[in-house]
Amino acid sequence: MANASLPFIDKGDPRLKLTLENRIKNIFVTQLEETRQSENVNHIPVLTEAPSTILETGVNTLQRTLVLKKQVELDEVDRQLSLKHQEFKILIQTLSQRSAELVRKHQETKEKAKMFEKFVEDNEVKRRRAVKKYQTAREQNTLNKREIEDIVQQLTQLKVRQQELKDRVAKYKIYEDYLMKLLDYLPESYLDYGTESLIMPLIRRHATLSVTNQALEQRGAQLLQELEQGHRQLDLHKQQHNTDKLMTHRDLSELQSQRDMLKEQNKQREMNLLMDQGHQRDQVEEVASLLIAIRNLGEQCYLNTYGPLEDMDLLRMMDMVKEYILETRDTERKATRLMEYGTRVASGTDAAALSEGAAPSVKNSNSKTQLKSPSKFSQKSGIST
Repeated sequence: MANASLPFIDKGDPRLKLTLENRIKNIFVTQLEETRQSENVNHIPVLTEAPSTILETGVNTLQRTLVLKKQVELDEVDRQLSLKHQEFKILIQTLSQRSAELVRKHQETKEKAKMFEKFVEDNEVKRRRAVKKYQTAREQNTLNKREIEDIVQQLTQLKVRQQELKDRVAKYKIYEDYLMKLLDYLPESYLDYGTESLIMPLIRRHATLSVTNQALEQRGAQLLQELEQGHRQLDLHKQQHNTDKLMTHRDLSELQSQRDMLKEQNKQREMNLLMDQGHQRDQVEEVASLLIAIRNLGEQCYLNTYGPLEDMDLLRMMDMVKEYILETRDTERKATRLMEYGTRVASGTDAAALSEGAAPSVKNSNSKTQLKSPSKFSQKSGIST
């Protein structure tokens, strides 16, 4: 409310402007610049600042002047604010108009889009209809072309047939001329069909020959069909024969490969059998030589306690040889001891040494009995076997 009571101050009022005078001391112009006295001269600086700054910063500036100045600034701010309000209202109105325009354009765009979609759908329907019509016309053209080709082919055949008929007419023209000339010489009553007519037998003969010709043609066509069927069956039989032949050759090749494999296996088995027979032959020869050696030892080491040599088996004979060897060794030991004993007696050994020599003989006899016992056990086992 205080701001509203204050008067409006115009910036252009000259009373608000500060004017300063630059008073210079009176100086004679005739004086030189060096001799001029400028001690009592007050130099006033030139002001370059704005009046508002001087009013604010000046010491002697009145409070009323500052208030006026602030009032001026406040009025300026109010004026600018009102201008801004007006500009803002104008902008708001412009924006509302633009938004309304945008809404209208958006609605028009939607309508145009709908119309364009409808136009596109109509065009799609028209395109499909045109494509279908084109396909139908294309198929119809294809059928028409086929019909034209068939008609052209039939026309060609008919032309060929016409040419053949023309050739036949030209061929039989001489017969026609002959018959026409013959009619001139026939009597007037040749058309009578009585029993005495001369034409009837010819007509009957012609009818018979015609029927026979038709039957022969049918028979020829039938035979031709049978021949074609026979050729087809022959081709089928040939194909089947070739297939069977190939299968037979394949089976034969497989059997031949199996036969070769079996031959190789038989050869390998024969070689193995020969090798086994050779090993067996060597073993038999070794066993035979061993038996002969045992027989020879049995003959050399024969003992009467074991019975005749021909009735002995192999184990008993070996026991006999073993016992004979043991007895021979004991005998040799005894002879050695007797020789030692004789030498001791000859050298004058005492009877104590003789008694000591008797004790080992007893021991040897015991060892002999121990050696004989396993031989008897083996003899018993051989007899039991």
